[in-house]
Amino acid sequence: MGKARANTIVANTIVPIAGEDEGDSRLPSRLRKWGSEAHLSSAVARLEALLADRGFERMPWLAVAMLAGIGIWFALPGPGDWLIALGLCGLPAGLALIALRADDRALLRIAAVAVPLMIAAGIVLIWARSALIGTEPVAGPRVAVVEALVLEREEQPARERVRLIVATRDPLDARSIRARLNVPEEMDDPRLTAGAQFRAKLRLIPPQRAAVPGGYDFARAAWFDGLAASGSLLEQPAITREGGGIAGWRSRLAAHVREQVGRFGGTASAAIAATLITGDRGAIPDSDGQAMRDAGLAHMLSISGLHVGAIVAIAWLLVVRVGALFPWLALRVRLPLAAAGTGAVAGIAYTLLTGAALPTVRACLAALLVVGALALGRQALSLRLIALAAMGVMLFWPEAVIGPSFQLSFAAVIAIVAFHNSRFVAWLRGKRGERRGEGRPGRLLHAGLLLFLTGLVVEAALTPLVLFHFQRSGVYGSLANVIAIPLMTGLTLPVLIGGLVFDAVGWGAPFWWAGAKSLDLIIALAHGTSSLRGAVLQLPQIALWAVLACVAGGLWLALWSGRLRLWGLAPLAIGLPALFLARPADLLIEQSGRNAALLAPDGRLYLLRNSTSFSAEAMVEAMGKGAQYGVEPFAEFPEWPGARCNGDFCQIEAEGRVLLVAQRPAEVPYGPMVAACARADIVIASRRLPADCQPAMLKADSSLLTRRGGLAVDLSNGTIRAVRPQGDRHGW
Repeated sequence: MGKARANTIVANTIVPIAGEDEGDSRLPSRLRKWGSEAHLSSAVARLEALLADRGFERMPWLAVAMLAGIGIWFALPGPGDWLIALGLCGLPAGLALIALRADDRALLRIAAVAVPLMIAAGIVLIWARSALIGTEPVAGPRVAVVEALVLEREEQPARERVRLIVATRDPLDARSIRARLNVPEEMDDPRLTAGAQFRAKLRLIPPQRAAVPGGYDFARAAWFDGLAASGSLLEQPAITREGGGIAGWRSRLAAHVREQVGRFGGTASAAIAATLITGDRGAIPDSDGQAMRDAGLAHMLSISGLHVGAIVAIAWLLVVRVGALFPWLALRVRLPLAAAGTGAVAGIAYTLLTGAALPTVRACLAALLVVGALALGRQALSLRLIALAAMGVMLFWPEAVIGPSFQLSFAAVIAIVAFHNSRFVAWLRGKRGERRGEGRPGRLLHAGLLLFLTGLVVEAALTPLVLFHFQRSGVYGSLANVIAIPLMTGLTLPVLIGGLVFDAVGWGAPFWWAGAKSLDLIIALAHGTSSLRGAVLQLPQIALWAVLACVAGGLWLALWSGRLRLWGLAPLAIGLPALFLARPADLLIEQSGRNAALLAPDGRLYLLRNSTSFSAEAMVEAMGKGAQYGVEPFAEFPEWPGARCNGDFCQIEAEGRVLLVAQRPAEVPYGPMVAACARADIVIASRRLPADCQPAMLKADSSLLTRRGGLAVDLSNGTIRAVRPQGDRHGW
């Protein structure tokens, strides 16, 4: 009976297929098909489980997706490409809605929809911002007598000038424009403050594009800042109405701070003190500013998260500590909530006092989010909070993401938070907890070690970005910051604020003395650190893809946890070697054609004109030679081995190419010019050359340079890069 029952069960389980026997392999295997589907389903299930297990790590990637969308808009040349990118963002989102069920694949479905939509949001945000805010530059140079209204004034005594942002009219078509003017000290009038009106003869030009590919593009910045022109005063301005208001008060406050600190310290200390109080950076001497940058202390020269955070922390501690001294107050008032409100007010007031520049506003926004989290009893610093702050900045200022200020500040904060949330730091804190009885020196040593390690992590995170933007980076910044950061936040900022407060009753001198001496110490530290052997890492211009690989790897390491984050090492393994193996272009041609730089096989740099102009400095830095610039003059084209020059043109042979370079905009007879072009591979001139001038490789005359901007040429393989790529239709 049992055997018959077993046979019945087996017979009912096996469903025979007509015409199929055990050895027939020609028909498809259902078992194989089901196994394939099971494998795919298992992979999807693992992704769903991964997202479910990492609820605190998903949200920051939405900010990364928005940032990527903004970057895509800048990278693509025109509206057609932007529309295609938007369409491609909609494709995976639509497929996810169709293919993934909402019941058992909810998180994966949301991720597959949200990430492309955030990329599309970034594209739309920056496109709308460019269309609404972008300002058309003036069509060409203008020289005219105009009426102007001063909007902003920036003191720059270190450069012996004042910089004004003015509202005026285009002399050609009477269009209302904003312009940036440089006013020499001898033409300056202290009454030229915000709100003042004057009449003067001006020279206005369109905002200049980057001198060479990869350099600072003032035209792009001016497009989003609403500046249609830049220029200078050609005569003493006649004031028709005096200004005033908070901008004039800030200028007087900066002068007061410089005067008080200058009584006890050096010129650089006085200038940095004015920077910390009012945001006025123009008085910092170039040599001291460069030393601060090479020592890794450049973040102290601009009002950033360090300064705003210190002000908020000081206000917070004052309220909590003082309030705790009065039990009747502590029992009736929630001191953390009162401290949060006071810190928020202090941060906003400091932001307004220092001019409310975009980096300061960004730092204030982040500080307010931290204060709000503390007031609510939530975690003060988290990657989700940073992502929320970044999305807030991108919502209102999407163009900021391609600038070094946004990138460096958020990269530093992400590195700090990710490091302090790591298991290693948790282990260190645990060890500290086990040694609570070791006394104050042990705690200070532990804090110093943690600060040093944090500095190392921040330096590692920032170095690729710093090298990409500036071609040089300090190596010993983590060591210098161990001393400088506690000194700045614990002494310098509090005593400078104390000096301002106690000046009201005439007791500010001791505070100014302490502030001056602390700043003197920081500047001495900067000069000492930057003068050490190997203190500055200098590289030529770095390819964009290399720094993007480093950024992608760094974000992956920071935003995930556990073993998953180790996958971030793969892009870093590609990007980091590319940084240090970067080689400069053989030839750089400045956008006006008046200057060029040529690199010899032995590494020596030759300039067409050995000047200290901005374009010459940009070319030298792009070649990776900025560390020596201004210390030792470079050779000029006539000194190139075998060069043949006649005062008008130089003929040079380099890397098997023949270069014909105009030394000045001289008129040359048509016939000889065409014949010389035919014998050359590359011709460079600042004026327009005849159409029949046809060199074998490149004719870089005013016609081409006006359209494409500065050029970078690799002579060995013949590749050419331009400031303005072919087909670029961005507004600037």
